[in-house]
Amino acid sequence: MYASAFLEDCVLLYPVYALLFSRTGLSGAEISSLFVLWSVTGLALEIPSGVWADRFSRRRLLMLAPALSGAGFALWTFAPSYAAFAAGFVLWGAGSALRSGTLEALVYEELARCGASDRYARRIGRSRAVGTCAEVAATAAAAPVLAAGGYQAVGVASVLACAAGVLVARTFPEHRTRVGGTPAAPADVASGVPVPDKGRAPAAAEGAAAAEEAEESFRAVLRHGVAEIRHSRAARRAVLLVAVLTGSLAYDEFLSLFAASTGVADATVPLLVLLVSAGAAVGEWFAHRGHRLLVPGLVVSGVLLALGGLSAHPAGMALIAVAYGVARWSATAAEARLQARISDRARATVGSMAGFGSEVMAILVFAAYGFGSTWSPPGPLIAAAALPPLAVALLLGLSRSADAVRPRTVS
Repeated sequence: MYASAFLEDCVLLYPVYALLFSRTGLSGAEISSLFVLWSVTGLALEIPSGVWADRFSRRRLLMLAPALSGAGFALWTFAPSYAAFAAGFVLWGAGSALRSGTLEALVYEELARCGASDRYARRIGRSRAVGTCAEVAATAAAAPVLAAGGYQAVGVASVLACAAGVLVARTFPEHRTRVGGTPAAPADVASGVPVPDKGRAPAAAEGAAAAEEAEESFRAVLRHGVAEIRHSRAARRAVLLVAVLTGSLAYDEFLSLFAASTGVADATVPLLVLLVSAGAAVGEWFAHRGHRLLVPGLVVSGVLLALGGLSAHPAGMALIAVAYGVARWSATAAEARLQARISDRARATVGSMAGFGSEVMAILVFAAYGFGSTWSPPGPLIAAAALPPLAVALLLGLSRSADAVRPRTVS
């Protein structure tokens, strides 16, 4: 899990791809439209991919995800244009959707199988911290690689990281049954490829029945996931919290543009983005602690983000780094809370529903930035991203106050 997380984020394109788009001649609105396309792709595939993960092999989906992302980065590297960037975002969005909810479900169930589900928040938080450390390493490496070999060298390194991610994903353990308790087809542990069952009837004789069973199972998993959200207030609130806190972090896609707007050289931009990645790593490492401080933490995050964005100075990235770290801490803590409130049968499906909400929130952020970029520099737009965490803090505070004053029934 840690190796997979490292390779997923050890992509040298991450801190500079917005600059690549800009240097290719794209406007701020065009760049935002690419981000919207990215999110729409994830939006369309988020819930189906969750159902697939509950119905079929989660390990196979985790192998396919980096392969799709790597194909997208290859398009950016060797055919830079708006069309190639758009196709790359579609592939990357599909890969992200396949991984979203799938990894969390696999990890939680494997820990539960070992009697260690209480360690989920620590493990998933630290795996994300490892991923963020990979971002730090990639960001630090991007500056000299960009200076020495240009954007093509950065792109090739990114494609190789995705290829390595496919190989690592093959080693994930997977012990689970299909919907309805039917054991999954036996698979080779190393490759995940089902072993043929010589005692089965010919494929032609059972094909129609198998297709009907698969379709019914798909609908059954989806219905179960929807029922969990509909009938559990705690699960519903957890899904909404994850969606807003995670989706509002989409402003990080524009941080390289903010850094460039402060007047620093292109090769210095990854170093400023490095501060933000370091803040995220610290926040995720401690995601299993301090959950009672969620409301004040969100307030601090929002205030620092606003101050950093309005500073229009390279030093403002330090404030944004702290704000982003606290925001990532809160989002990971909320996701762990969600996993504790849902069942195994539709775990990936419900997780993908939260991911669906995150994509909707991200689209709103991208659209707001694209609209605002026609009249405002990046700084004030980054500052405006403080509104969602501050709104969540206000709503959580009011909710807790209402719970505190609500009369208790004495039996």
